[in-house]
Formats: sequence, structure tokens, C-alpha cells
Amino acid sequence: MTRVVQKYGGSSVATPIKLRRVARRIRESMQSGTDVVVVVSAMGDTTDELIALAHRITSDPPSREMDMLLSSGETITAPLLAMALHAAGTPAISLTGAQAGIRTSHAHRTARIVDIVPQRVLDELALGNVVVVAGFQGATEEMDVTTLGRGGSDTSAVALAVAVGADRCEIFTDVPGVHTADPRLVPSARVIPAIDYDEMLELASAGARVMHPRAVEIGEAYSMEIHVRSTFDNEPGTIIARQREMEIRQKVRAIAHETDVAKVTLLRVPDRPGVAASIFGPFGDAGIDVDIVLQNVGHDGATDLSFTIAESNLPKARRMLASVAKSVQAQGYHATAGVAKVTVIGSGLRGTPGIYAKIFQALAAKDINIQMIATSEIHVTCIIDRPRVRDAVRALHTAFELERI
Repeated sequence: MTRVVQKYGGSSVATPIKLRRVARRIRESMQSGTDVVVVVSAMGDTTDELIALAHRITSDPPSREMDMLLSSGETITAPLLAMALHAAGTPAISLTGAQAGIRTSHAHRTARIVDIVPQRVLDELALGNVVVVAGFQGATEEMDVTTLGRGGSDTSAVALAVAVGADRCEIFTDVPGVHTADPRLVPSARVIPAIDYDEMLELASAGARVMHPRAVEIGEAYSMEIHVRSTFDNEPGTIIARQREMEIRQKVRAIAHETDVAKVTLLRVPDRPGVAASIFGPFGDAGIDVDIVLQNVGHDGATDLSFTIAESNLPKARRMLASVAKSVQAQGYHATAGVAKVTVIGSGLRGTPGIYAKIFQALAAKDINIQMIATSEIHVTCIIDRPRVRDAVRALHTAFELERI
């Protein structure tokens, strides 16, 4: 018998009408004799509303209590969907992440899945039930509730699909699949029919919101095929899986962008071993993720060192920078918002002469200045002024003719 895990995002389950629509889609999946496990997000903007509510109580809520609070969003959605299925004549049962056997690390707000013991899920499937699991959450060995970070319901779904031996994991959302660029910026952006895990991981990490990077990592590690589809139509969407084509037809697959970016520069840092560790160690200890790092060529025993972080972490970083700069004997620092990153992604980048020139020419033609550049075998990321993001994405999308995919 075929077994699938379906995940429905917050916009797909935002209202009772949408919950009933999801219930009908689940029933359609079952009509072909398919076992269905469903993972749900919180309804609509519930998570943001709960965060705002917590901050009305205190500016620094304890992480454990935030997990207890935020996990309630998905815990509400799961039984409501189970009720909608029951009302439509489909037997169903809702489970929390802990009841579904999801065991996590102790890192509140950013927990990692350590193991899944899905026996309860398998038992309920054997009884003929649709199993509706609250996404985004799990529990430690001590049964403390934890959450997996924003977008964690994707991670819950793919991990559960692996644990229950599903044939595939279907991610239902409010867009028809993975696009060649954000269609809000590029109206001609197309849905990519199929994409490899590594390209999708780069795309998700570079700012595309349609899939969480950790979910893609799990899919790749266990070769779990992931389908990204719209909740509101029957189009095939995008298949994320190992691609078997010997040659990529399109050297560049997509353009991603991210606007939650800030740039930090430490001025005239002594150019000696261990200095970088002394700079980035405190940021890691503070939970601030560093993205792109650029160190200038040293002169007279000193160099400037620049790096990017999420702008949402900039206030915390600013509180640290004076002491970090003093500890490494830097002569000053700058911390600025108002930048963004634009990333060109494709397995065909490696070994293709002229790709870099084409990227930089497309941006230069629009008079877009590049502040920093980072590369790998399958991506090129440029840091630019944030107001120019739309122009940059459109220019690159056109330069690589992605509307023809």
C-alpha cells in the first residue's frame, strides 16, 4: 500500500473553510488506498500573534515557556483538522509531536530532531485512521516541549516521512511550486518541474521561503522524494529528488534573494593567527549566525574584516561589537543595515566559463554596485544595496532566460 506524508502550511489551514477543503483533499488521497499522515502548521498568523502576546508580558520571555506557548498553535490546528475529517466521514486522530514520537535536543526555540519512534502513528494507520500530527514541535527525553524554529513543520513532515517509510512527502502551500525567482518580484518566474536536493538546499538557504533548509537536508540524507504543490489546485508542482539527467539543460536554475541582512566590518584588525576565532567565537556563543565573510588583503600587519548577519540580530551584535573589537585590538567597526543578498543558483555553474562575467555584467548594466561576493560550486551570492533587490533579481532572471524553463 502507498503511504504519504502531507504537510499543510498556515495559509492552507487558516480558516474553518480552508480546513474543510484540506479534509476533502486528504479524502481524495485515501480513495486510491493510500495511508495518509498529515502534518499541520499553526493557523494563519497564529505564531506571530503568540510571539507578540508574549512580548506584551515581558521583553525577554524564557525560551522554555516560549516553546510551551508557540507549540499551542499547531496543537490547536491538528484536532480541528481531525474534526473536519470526522465530519466528512473519514476516521482520524490528532497527535502532538511528542505523542507521534518526535524526540529532540534540549535547545528551546531551535531544537533538532534526535529520533522519531513512530509506533503510535503506525498503530493508528493500521486501524484505518488518518493521523494528523502537530508540526514544528517535539519533546526532550524529559518530556519538555520544544520547537524546531521557524519553518519547522517542513522538517517535522520530511522526518516523519522517513520514519514511517512513506513513498513521498508532499508539502502543500499557497504557491504552485518552487519558482525560478520570487514571482512577486518577477511576474514571469516559472515553476521548476524538478530540482536536485543540493540546488534546493542552496535556494532555501539563500532566502526562498517555500522549503525549510533542514527539511531538504533530511530529504537528501534519506533519499525521500519531496513534492511541493499548491493546496488550492491539482497542478504537479515541483519534485525535489536526485536528478538523473547527465547534463543540466539550464546552467542556472533560479535566483533567490534575502533582505534580512546586515553588514559588519571590523577595521584594521591585526593580521595574525587566532584573531578570526576570537571574533566569531562570541557571535557563535550569542547564537548569531554569520553568513558571508570577506577579509581584505593585509597591509602593514592589519586588515579589514567584513561579514554579514541577519538584520534581526543586529541590535544584539551592536551590543557586543565594542568589546569584540577591543579584544582583538581592531581600530574600529561599522555595523549597517539596508543591504540584501541576491544569489544565482545552479549545478551548471561549475565548469561553465563565462557564468561569473554574465552575472556581473547583468548587474553592472543596471548600475548595481556589489559590496561583497561569495561563491561555491553551485551558487554565486552578491551583497547589494537593499533598494536595488528587485532590479537585480529581474536583471539576472532575464540574463539567464529563466522564464523559458
